[in-house]
Amino acid sequence: MTQVRIESWREDDLDLLRRLNSPDTRRHTGGPETDEQVLARHDRYVRSAEGGPGCMFTVVLPDGTRVGSVGYWPREWRDQPVYELGWAVLPAYRGQGLATAAVRAALDAARARRDRRHAHAYPSVDNPASNAVCRKAGFTLLEETNFEYPPGHLMRVNDWQVDLTAPPTSD
Repeated sequence: MTQVRIESWREDDLDLLRRLNSPDTRRHTGGPETDEQVLARHDRYVRSAEGGPGCMFTVVLPDGTRVGSVGYWPREWRDQPVYELGWAVLPAYRGQGLATAAVRAALDAARARRDRRHAHAYPSVDNPASNAVCRKAGFTLLEETNFEYPPGHLMRVNDWQVDLTAPPTSD
């Protein structure tokens, strides 16, 4: 299994977030954000590490290289409280199983909270890599549906769900 660890998002992860804000990385999520939006996102991520209802993490290789982000946050979906998961990995590190390993670690963190039954991810139907991460991380595909992201932009996504009360899956 691919080795990564996740660490709570830190103040000095701003450069990583700026690098993740590339057209290639953000093409399935509305495109790059303005620097003002990136700074606001970074502030939310740092605050999440201070005990918020969700948490954002940095994806870290064994040698300490910071290569991506993963996190979960609460939302209401189909009248149920769930966690939503999201992730991004820098282009040079894709295709190595890092996102799947990071998502599994984030699911373990969400599972440990014991306050939601399900977690969901909503990758675009035309994002095969993120849909593969969901499948490999143990999510079940429920349906194709419309999802608003970013606000004001409707996109077609796959609704993937994982039961946080079930034992984690492994390779």
